[in-house]
Amino acid sequence: MNQVGGTKGPVVEVVEDEEPEAVAEAQEKNEAVELSGEQKQPPVENPMEEDPVTTTPATVFCIRLKQPKSHLLHKMSVPEVCRNFSAVSWCGKLNAIACASETCARIPSSTANPPFWIPIHIVIPERPTECAVFDVLADSPRDSVQFIEWSPTSCPRALLIANFHGRVTIWTQPSQGPANLVRDTSYWQLEHEWRQDIAVVTKWLSGVSLYRWLSSKSSGAANSKSIFEEKFLSQQSQTSAILISARWPNFLCVCSVFSSGSVQLHWSQWPHCQNAAPARWFCTSKGLLGCGPSGIMDADAIITDSGAMHVAGVPIVNPSTVVVWEVMPGPGNGFQATPKTSINNCAPPLSPPNWSGFAPLAAYLFSWQDYLISEEKRGKKLTDQNIGDSIPLHCSPVSNFSAYVSPEAAAQSSAATTWGSGVTAVAFDPTRGGSVIAVVIIEGQYMSPYDPDEGPSVTGWRVQRWESSLQHVVLHPIFGNPTSSMGGQPPMQTVWQSKVDLSIPPTNDFKNHRTHAVGMKTNVQKVSESSFKGVTFDPFDLPSDVRTLARVVYAAHGGEIAIAFLRGGVHIFSGPNFAPVDNYQITVGSAIAAPAFSSTSCCLASVWHDTCKDQTVLKIIRVLPPAIPTSQVKANSSTWERAIAERFWWSLLVGVDWWDAVGCTQSAAEDGIVSLNSIIAVLDADFHSLPSAQHRQQYCPSLDRIKCRLLEGANAQEVRAMVLDMQARLLLDMLGKGIESALIDPSVLVPDPWQVSSDTLSRIDAQAVSVEPALMPSIQAYVDSVLDLASHFITRLRRYASFCRTLATHAVTAGTASNRNIVPSPAAQSSATPAPSQGAQNGTTSSSGTPQMQAWVQGAIAKISNPADGVSNPTPNPPITGPPSFMPISVNTGTFPGTPAVRLIGDCHFLHRLCQLLLFCFFFRRAQLPRYAGGAHRTADANAQKPQPNASAPGNVDEVAKPVSTVVKSDDGQTNRTGQVVPGAKGTEEPTSGRSRVGTGNAGQGYTFEEVKVLFLILMDLCRRTSGLQHPLPVSQVGSSNIQVRLHYIDGNYTVLPEVVEASLGPHMQNMPRPRGTDAAGLLLRELELHPPAEEWHRRNMFGGLSSDPNDVGPANKLVSSSPRDLSSLENCDVYHGAHAIWPRKRRMSEREAAFGLNSSVGLGGYLGIMGSRRDVVTALWKTGLEGVWYKCIRCLRQTCAFTSPGSTNPPSQNDREIWWISRWTHGCPICGGTWVRVV
Repeated sequence: MNQVGGTKGPVVEVVEDEEPEAVAEAQEKNEAVELSGEQKQPPVENPMEEDPVTTTPATVFCIRLKQPKSHLLHKMSVPEVCRNFSAVSWCGKLNAIACASETCARIPSSTANPPFWIPIHIVIPERPTECAVFDVLADSPRDSVQFIEWSPTSCPRALLIANFHGRVTIWTQPSQGPANLVRDTSYWQLEHEWRQDIAVVTKWLSGVSLYRWLSSKSSGAANSKSIFEEKFLSQQSQTSAILISARWPNFLCVCSVFSSGSVQLHWSQWPHCQNAAPARWFCTSKGLLGCGPSGIMDADAIITDSGAMHVAGVPIVNPSTVVVWEVMPGPGNGFQATPKTSINNCAPPLSPPNWSGFAPLAAYLFSWQDYLISEEKRGKKLTDQNIGDSIPLHCSPVSNFSAYVSPEAAAQSSAATTWGSGVTAVAFDPTRGGSVIAVVIIEGQYMSPYDPDEGPSVTGWRVQRWESSLQHVVLHPIFGNPTSSMGGQPPMQTVWQSKVDLSIPPTNDFKNHRTHAVGMKTNVQKVSESSFKGVTFDPFDLPSDVRTLARVVYAAHGGEIAIAFLRGGVHIFSGPNFAPVDNYQITVGSAIAAPAFSSTSCCLASVWHDTCKDQTVLKIIRVLPPAIPTSQVKANSSTWERAIAERFWWSLLVGVDWWDAVGCTQSAAEDGIVSLNSIIAVLDADFHSLPSAQHRQQYCPSLDRIKCRLLEGANAQEVRAMVLDMQARLLLDMLGKGIESALIDPSVLVPDPWQVSSDTLSRIDAQAVSVEPALMPSIQAYVDSVLDLASHFITRLRRYASFCRTLATHAVTAGTASNRNIVPSPAAQSSATPAPSQGAQNGTTSSSGTPQMQAWVQGAIAKISNPADGVSNPTPNPPITGPPSFMPISVNTGTFPGTPAVRLIGDCHFLHRLCQLLLFCFFFRRAQLPRYAGGAHRTADANAQKPQPNASAPGNVDEVAKPVSTVVKSDDGQTNRTGQVVPGAKGTEEPTSGRSRVGTGNAGQGYTFEEVKVLFLILMDLCRRTSGLQHPLPVSQVGSSNIQVRLHYIDGNYTVLPEVVEASLGPHMQNMPRPRGTDAAGLLLRELELHPPAEEWHRRNMFGGLSSDPNDVGPANKLVSSSPRDLSSLENCDVYHGAHAIWPRKRRMSEREAAFGLNSSVGLGGYLGIMGSRRDVVTALWKTGLEGVWYKCIRCLRQTCAFTSPGSTNPPSQNDREIWWISRWTHGCPICGGTWVRVV
């Protein structure tokens, strides 16, 4: 049990309303994974309810979790003995849910498993099929997980699991190893374990966040010109000088408050070197709270703004009072018991000078840590018992308040509070630094004085919110002037005031306590009230602790709060006034189903055990917006859309995952509560209202990722093209950051090369723009990707301008200039008239019709006239005679709704960044010319056979540069044998150094220096021609009746007419590189790893991608094992099976042919070998599936094998510099930011 990797496999099943016979048949076939995705659970039909939405809470999805078959073989079925419970925690950083619901017992005849264990499920809600399971030891069949919590977002990832019987375990991702050790979300190991007494709380400690949830009540706050971060800045933290001088560091520290009335801390060594030995853990002795001999009822702990540690608890001797203690270092003033043992007489001081600037308690712990490590280096053996007994703590009460009125006051009011009422749950607001406490009071007879074994009687629940403030102490004048003895400062005291006081009547969950958990449809219901007051327990289902009847769960940002009662009742409140949001009931027996909020608290996770099927059930419930009646759906749509948009911005600001906001948005959109287009319009308006371009540049990639994920599954062509454009921007951003990090001197990159004179550019030394020698292969792959992206972008623009010119030419040749022959341009009509230099074309691009221009227009007409095969007719149309009169091309990007890359011509930032990176590619490629100059006499064949240093794809990939006997068709319709040199056709190149092909770009063909130069010159000319254009930020669409999905822009967007594009491309038309296979468009998208929205959004959640379903035996899966040259089998594969059947046949065939280069203008030949490999998303190299250990992104399914896997015995093949360069992405995908899981 020292190291346990998560067991992955078919352990997830989505709950649907299928018939029992169908379920039994599916289970017999071992079809364990049946997902319906993030789909709203159909409500339970009840003829007594008119509105079915109100019968169950809004559901994102509900799934069953199973243990591995190897565990089930040794599991003994004794439901009356083994305990069922509910424990769940949601990691905001990883977007991972850890949950448990049962204690398992081993059959007596087996020795494979421990006698008792608790399965812990790690589920990624974004892709529930990626589920890992590991086991925690249990001490008895009645043991349970009492506390489960992920570490704070500011600390390393760790999972705290505390059993009721006192076993505490810490689970982490492996961190010992090289810098590029992957953080696999499905792999967790046991780092530390200890035993403790029965605790009322065991939790992580963390400092107060700088940000506080301050939701704006109107959209006006979002459009203000104030700095964006100030919207959520905590004013108290911002102005607190103490926080800066005495901060609580980001280290792993666990606080346990025991029922006996003591507190203890465990912490991990800090700071910890990644490559050092496993982290050491230390613990303090138990500090007595001083709450009386009977112990404590419930407690919570927090780090205040000043860095002090406060514990709020309820003494059993006075259960109506909440006392707040401060935990301080050292033994105190003699009240505490002296340490049992002493390691040495020279113990570290209470205020260590080596840790100045930290909170006193943290500095005290670190001082002891350094001292103990130094003692071990001297050879002294220390045990955990010795260490724990030597680090004393002492506690001092600082304030208290009575949580309910006295019986005398209750007799004079309508409240039914009696002497037996008491506080059963207490919790600090995690964002207020100890100044806000929420309490839950059980009203009625808490403990019977006549029969101690009798359970409590409930007349109601009361939820209160208390705030503290410092006020002056009012003293009688007889005591004199207190300021003289207080250093001139008047004495202050902490005063608590009740701000919220809610009453919740008892529910029928106590009355129906004997109803066991049955089917899914009856497990989650709305809470109904009942007048039943007695609380009795099933002898086979006794609670772990009768004193704990409720739990308080705060959201991470404090905006929402959930109160969970015994036997499954859950109430959700929002805001500082505890406005009711929703409530529901889960049948969990005599247990508290404490839920877990997501990172932005848009969703809530609840877990329970289905005793009928003996499975764990996990349900994601939508909190924002909750289930509302149909009549109120449209009334508050704008309010909900603004609230959801703010959750997205909050996630970006504090650095947590935003999938929960996507999940609630998708679910609410299916219910008709909100509109995806409207939410995106709000996000765009907020983005464009950011105060500076630096802010927009910081958040633009994140907003691209959010919008791509929100639009996944859209079928509209313009939306699909928009997603491809945003992914192209993300790819360019990743490539630019990778190249800059590899440069020896990043400052040599010219920021605006189009504004620099040609003489200045020619004087730039290619050696100055150099990269680390160890990173040359990786940067070569990045350069190939930049060139592929630029080629793809320019090719789309060429077709855009060609199509527009064809329309204008047809209008001229028809002898009319009427508007009916010209496609109108909304953007051109709304924008100002372009300058004459924009529309005027000179030289070879004159609209008067030079031979080059006429040939180009002739080819475009031929394409439009014969779109079936994408090539020109054998007998072309007659040439245009005479120079036609000038006709402006009044067509804009709106004419191409389904064409990607065309809209990017108006993105200033994309255009300028691509030009800057192409300048680097130009110098990078020019520096390689001397390397090939000596081999100019070699033919292109020999050059193609030479393996490139970075070519990790199959060997036959480079054969595409060889002459083949097939007919090569250029993208302009030119046809010739490859033995002949045709300008613009992909035949053999002249054996000069400038025409030598380097790299594996362009379908493995590589690029010549001349092609790189042409791409750079085209972008330079585009940037120069558009630099004088106005580029305002788009106008907000919020409130519009017809909202369209649009791109968002960092520096605004141009309105670039086709004449400008035509003028820039004209001089280089015959020398442009032709992307292979772009007639069908799919191959280059595959080359760039740009993914359009899925055909069926739920299907990606179901099967984890196109090739993960074992029954999916379409030709795409057969190609890997087929011969690369055997094209006959590919041409005849017209039948799809399995999940592919949901796609239309025409779409299936066209996308298949595009992906594999069939029926396109270029025969790919040996490139089919590269289709059997994978494009590594981190290194941008093509690699076979046999290399290394592959990991896939949980969000976009891109894959990489560049990382070192946990427990790997093979040393990495990369050098140290390459390992550092790769390590930037060990935590998440560079394109979409998703976490990694191992490809099984």
